Amino acid sequence: MSSSYRIRIQDFKVALSEEKLDLKVLRELCFSGIPFEGGIRALCWKVLLNYLPLDQMIWDSFLKKQREVYSQFLKEMIIQPGIAKANLGLSREDVTMEDHPLNPNPDSKWNNYFRDNEVLLQIDKDVRRLYPDMAFFQRPTDYPCQLILDPQNDYETLRRRVEQTTLKAQTVDRNRSGLTNVSSPGKALNLYPSNEYEVLPSGCEAHWEVVERILFIYAKLNPGIAYVQGMNEVVGPIYYTFATDPNNEWKEHAEADTFFCFTNLMSENRDMFIKSLDDSQCGITYKMESVYSMLKEKDMDLYMKLQEQNIKPQYFTFRWLTLLLSQEFLLPDVIRIWDTLFSDQDRFDFLILVCCAMLVLIRDQLLAGDFTVNMRLLQDYPISDVHTILAKAKELQGGS
Repeated sequence: MSSSYRIRIQDFKVALSEEKLDLKVLRELCFSGIPFEGGIRALCWKVLLNYLPLDQMIWDSFLKKQREVYSQFLKEMIIQPGIAKANLGLSREDVTMEDHPLNPNPDSKWNNYFRDNEVLLQIDKDVRRLYPDMAFFQRPTDYPCQLILDPQNDYETLRRRVEQTTLKAQTVDRNRSGLTNVSSPGKALNLYPSNEYEVLPSGCEAHWEVVERILFIYAKLNPGIAYVQGMNEVVGPIYYTFATDPNNEWKEHAEADTFFCFTNLMSENRDMFIKSLDDSQCGITYKMESVYSMLKEKDMDLYMKLQEQNIKPQYFTFRWLTLLLSQEFLLPDVIRIWDTLFSDQDRFDFLILVCCAMLVLIRDQLLAGDFTVNMRLLQDYPISDVHTILAKAKELQGGS
């Protein structure tokens, strides 16, 4: 570890030891990258994503309350419906009751249960494939959720719901251009051969199962947006950062903390996932066009070249923007980009600067390429050094 890096860690420790954190100072430090050592990054992200209050004196009581709230969500939205379904085995499903699985009433609890299954299937399919090039998400967590695994609870788990449902896996209709992991409609739900995923022993759960729970709870609490394919790519790096925190006291609560940080991030980002808002000023179309507007201002020749070749921004910036570049780079590089994004007060404006920087950095190749070559460059971005990209974005920001 270099002496300058040690000094940097010390600067963070000093900033984080203040009884009341100075957000401006912390943001300036985080913009250039946050150290992993000592759990500094995980702690800073919780502050930058407006989860932890700036007053450290109230952290203990605040965290206790938030984690209790999340436990209540688990009880109400996973455990209690699972108990109701498990108890169904004691009686026939088609008997006349106030509420039963064949009840046609749209407000029926069972109707909701089966609708939830469709959302759960899509989440399940996506989270099992999260970062397939690394083993982390398939491994067991050190802190499985005791509430979920409690042997006193005889209930249908999310994993069991997926296994038992007879619904067919379909491509979500809100999945729009640029997202990967889209399955062919109509494939029967034999998606997971037993040899493809290691079955963990009783009492264990894999990290992907924790992410699945977070997304399912989010979908239940936000019915207006529910789950849109790609959200798994946004929650993944946050959960990974918290679940690998070297401080065990924080690591133990990675699930609840990730849920609230993800919810806060989505509250800023959610409009880009809502199709009906695509053409509004807060929607994805406007944001994609903003990348080209900025490019036009910074590099007219490159802008004109892309226009001449009819390379529309939605062909590649849709994925860049909605998923915060999480599919364009390896996970450690995504996390480094997010250090800077989260630390910027106008994080989504800075994201547009980063996208513009990515274009400017490959301008020579784009100016020389034809439509096919350029589309390949943009959909499989060639530069892996994210520090160069962030430096160029900062330069563009300074020149505006």
